[in-house]
Amino acid sequence: MLKLGIGDKPARLIVGLGNPGRRYAHTPHNLGFMVVDRLAERNGIGIKRRECSSLVGAGLICATPVLLAKPQTYMNLSGQAVQQLLQAYSLGPQDLILVYDDLDLPWKSLRIRPRGSPGGHHGVESVAAETGTTDFPRLRLGIAGYRVGNGAEFVLAPFRREQKAELDQLLEEAARAVEFIISAGVEKAMTMFNRRARGDKAEEE
Repeated sequence: MLKLGIGDKPARLIVGLGNPGRRYAHTPHNLGFMVVDRLAERNGIGIKRRECSSLVGAGLICATPVLLAKPQTYMNLSGQAVQQLLQAYSLGPQDLILVYDDLDLPWKSLRIRPRGSPGGHHGVESVAAETGTTDFPRLRLGIAGYRVGNGAEFVLAPFRREQKAELDQLLEEAARAVEFIISAGVEKAMTMFNRRARGDKAEEE
């Protein structure tokens, strides 16, 4: 397995957003963590090292050196960990792939974009504030697509029974989407994986 230390440069930093701790482990707001775990499983990468306020693991995905990361700062301060990692490995925001949940997209839908506004997602807001840009590739995973009464309660509530039954398929598809971004680029991945669905907002520019 490829191992990277400070000073060794991966080609891509793949960050899943979520909250640490068992209380949040099986909630929609932790889908970013789950996708990174699935990528690690599919590609034989261990995510065990603590570094830059994150749990990280290094390895190869599609023959490309990558660093997988799960910030341990809690969601609203995710940008601190992301910026630390980018600086430690001399990477720019364009080398980042950010994976996170999105209330505005229907459950199970995927949306890949090369850039875009945070859309009210506090974790993405933090990343944008710390990096000074919204120009970084991202994969959004739909969790609702309709107006919810209390967004904070919704994203931190446990998955419903029907969602649990479909979760494995969603994680596999999301992991494949990230791998395709790495191997073929964002534009081709958008064509392959983006799905128009009811409840989606206007496309990001």
